[in-house]
Amino acid sequence: MKTLCIALFVGIVCIGKANSLWCYRCEDEPSNWNCMKMVKCAETDKFCTTTINSSGKDKNISYRLSKKCVPTCTENFIDTGLGSISTKCCENSLCNFSGANSVKMSTAVMAVGTLASLFYIFRSGL
Repeated sequence: MKTLCIALFVGIVCIGKANSLWCYRCEDEPSNWNCMKMVKCAETDKFCTTTINSSGKDKNISYRLSKKCVPTCTENFIDTGLGSISTKCCENSLCNFSGANSVKMSTAVMAVGTLASLFYIFRSGL
């Protein structure tokens, strides 16, 4: 009987932990190193997010990161030419670890696409 009670207790504790979402949290930080604080999300929160704001041009680009728990999430990427805002969503504990890589990757993908388009236009003689 004692063994059954212990097994039941362990099962309840494990189920409770499995349903808890943990995310990294920070607000308007210049570096991902400042965004390593882990927080337990509210029961209503289902996503971890990372939002990256960039501003400036060329070598004068600055990044500001925010990470948090949210109940709903919509991924987006907006580039105004003078800056960009990117929001990434994920549903697993501590999945919002990464920082500015997503903005840099999106910019790199856009640059490669633009260069490929220009190459095609010049090669076809249009």
